[in-house]
Amino acid sequence: MTQTQTMQAMVLDRPGQKLVSRRVRRPAPGPGQVLVKVRACGVCRTDLHLLDGELPDPKLPIIPGHEIVGEVAELGEQVTRFRLGERVGVPWLGFTCGACDYCRGGRENLCAQARFTGYQIDGGYADYACADERYCFPIAPAISDAEAAPLLCAGLIGYRALAKAGDARRLGVYGFGAAAHIIAQVARHQGRAVYAFTRPGDDLAQDFARALGAVWAGPSDAPAPEPLDAALIFAPVGALVPAALKAVAPGGRVVCAGIHMSDIPSFPYAILWRERELVSVANLTRRDGDEFLDLAPRIPVRTSIEPMALALANDALDRLRAGRVQGAIVLLPDHEDS
Repeated sequence: MTQTQTMQAMVLDRPGQKLVSRRVRRPAPGPGQVLVKVRACGVCRTDLHLLDGELPDPKLPIIPGHEIVGEVAELGEQVTRFRLGERVGVPWLGFTCGACDYCRGGRENLCAQARFTGYQIDGGYADYACADERYCFPIAPAISDAEAAPLLCAGLIGYRALAKAGDARRLGVYGFGAAAHIIAQVARHQGRAVYAFTRPGDDLAQDFARALGAVWAGPSDAPAPEPLDAALIFAPVGALVPAALKAVAPGGRVVCAGIHMSDIPSFPYAILWRERELVSVANLTRRDGDEFLDLAPRIPVRTSIEPMALALANDALDRLRAGRVQGAIVLLPDHEDS
């Protein structure tokens, strides 16, 4: 294995362990794939679920990371959508079958054969990553690589969750992290009132929410100051479901936006009655990506990011687990020796 054939990557060998910094063979793009030279990769809570063994049957060993922004470094055969040097984003959704009822019905996010970046497909905690060109997005030039990275999951999943809220005008947001800080900006642009619920005692997160236009911010164990039309839950905490149901008015909807959540405690039927709804969001579709990535620069969405070196991925994940991140952490590969 020569130096030019290798790259630096942060690798998960087994759930429950730390990532290991390792030189691995640089992937070669197959038919329909592009090789992306990673310029930035966001750190997502889903990466924590992967490390903690809360997502079933990952590819192992696996390179995590599914908020990838980079440039096309090599084209596989039959690639037609992108050119060498073009900037692209690689999201969570990496493949669908295209033939099942869900795919043909515009709901490819529910495809049973779907495969996901940084979970079943090696991701962006590395110098390079391969991706199916059909599941990549062009990135608008107005935003930097690092600022664009969180849009590829926090933004896209948040956008799908917001769409599930329908025309709700008074919107509760539980867990004011990467997704919430993006989607609060979209909601305010749409003329909605945002009510931010944070970890109890997290005054910084509440100040952050107010700075982004929230009309109210307080702890998640506090009652809403007025009945909400809908609530989005981004924190993976099942106990927030009954709290959010109590906060929404009759006919309101609670949207669970995470891929994993702790068990939801039992709750009285009375807080669901009167046509309140409880729904979940699963993954994303390419249509979500096209719509949101067209909308974001026109608002414009401003992501709050903290860049960190790729080698510090474990430190970044530890901080995310402890709730010591305002906005999003973005990992930056070195590339000097790749």
